[in-house]
Amino acid sequence: MKFLFALIFLPICLFSQDINQIFSEKGEIYFSFEYKNKNILNKISKIVSLDHKINKEEGFAYANKREFSKFLELNIDYKILNKRKVVLEKSKNNWDYYPTYSEYVEMMENFADSFPHICKLHRTDMLNSGREILFIEISKNIGIKENEPSFLYTSSMHGDELTGYVLMLRLIDDILNSYGNNTYITSLVDNIDIWINPLANPDGAYAGGNSNVLGATRSNANFIDLNRNYPDPQDGQHPDGNSWQEETVIFMGLADTVNFNLASNLHTGSVVANYPWDTWSNLPADLIWWQHVCNEYADTCQQYGNSNYFTGFDNGITNGYDWYEVDGGRQDYSNYFKHSREFTLELSNNKTPNSNTLPYYWNANVNSFYNFMEQSLYGLTGIITDSVNGLPIKAFVEVINHDFDSSQVYSSLPIGNYHRYLYQGSYQIKFSKAGYHTKIKNISILNNNSTVKDIQLVPLSFVGINEKNISQNYLGKLNILGKKVNTNKNNITIEKKSDGTINKTIIIN
Repeated sequence: MKFLFALIFLPICLFSQDINQIFSEKGEIYFSFEYKNKNILNKISKIVSLDHKINKEEGFAYANKREFSKFLELNIDYKILNKRKVVLEKSKNNWDYYPTYSEYVEMMENFADSFPHICKLHRTDMLNSGREILFIEISKNIGIKENEPSFLYTSSMHGDELTGYVLMLRLIDDILNSYGNNTYITSLVDNIDIWINPLANPDGAYAGGNSNVLGATRSNANFIDLNRNYPDPQDGQHPDGNSWQEETVIFMGLADTVNFNLASNLHTGSVVANYPWDTWSNLPADLIWWQHVCNEYADTCQQYGNSNYFTGFDNGITNGYDWYEVDGGRQDYSNYFKHSREFTLELSNNKTPNSNTLPYYWNANVNSFYNFMEQSLYGLTGIITDSVNGLPIKAFVEVINHDFDSSQVYSSLPIGNYHRYLYQGSYQIKFSKAGYHTKIKNISILNNNSTVKDIQLVPLSFVGINEKNISQNYLGKLNILGKKVNTNKNNITIEKKSDGTINKTIIIN
């Protein structure tokens, strides 16, 4: 069985057409425009949603009526681009088709029903349209908090960017059917709390009806670009001037609940691994680590894809702002406000490629999907507890002379586990929490390896602190104020503050 469609853009020059006529039949338009320099492009990006097809003189963008009205005030030449249908294959063999909405829901339900011991379907609040944003969680002990990182893949928050939609469904299927049969994938499931959301914007994907993705739109049902709708580190809580959409609230609520350590947000329209930041030119504290994991993703795609796959930009990777400015994006929200590590993947130049090419994109990306997931196990990790009662605590983990722009992380309750991803090297790590003595450790990190350091923090209220409590090397009670006590392993400084309280910093070599 086959059905036909794809995208061919026909330019229509409209320099003075009435805006009401332009939006008489649709709430979102796609257009091109001319620009002279990056400053102008960034100004435009704050008004409309830029598309990835940008060259040195011409940009492309989506806009609703309000956004386009503001764009017209710039007096910039533009062309509105229409869509025409072309051929797409449809079959249910080899994951080479785009499912109907009901098929999608049924697939997600069947995953959980068929593998209940390792898989759970999470249903969020229903959207006003009646559609749902669905998450599959995969873990050895499903629903039980453990000392393991939480990992997220989410795709297609732009409803017409659907390569990742099918690839994420296939990834779920591959993981579940490989568990117990493939040692590598079994190990990932046993050690990672895996979350996958194949379709983050169902209203956009099925804007033309639930039977197919023919009329897919970038925006949601309110013609809002969801990847401009998040709190922004530079531009505040509502950088796009819109209230948080239902979809945005759902994802922010999930991030508050799960505390994802590592994540990727899947898009199409280009082919590149895009790392922070998008909203400003500042480079991230973990720049070298970001480049390391993005290069690993791109290099593996080059190995399994065709000769020019993931070779654009800087050999398949780019800094977001260097490409073009995005304000209110999911990537920056996750990294800045949630202290997570999330980057954006662009999987195909065609936003909704012919479905018979989807197996190619799977073969080119599947190893990279697993490699990036595996990265969540690396770096510095451990559990932080109260040294007196042994209970886990939520503590602040900071890399001295390294961290800034919210690159610090927190340990997560109820386990007290933390996961700090770092490029290989030697670091001074500070562990702190209000009401506890600060502890500093010198730690070496190797790439693609895990360094485990469990930490006990001593409460300020604890009387008679001794080295045995700190590192099991008994020194007796420390009553020396303003002096440094040296041992064969540790330096301990006891200071009396002006308010009479005692502060102690332990540096453990």
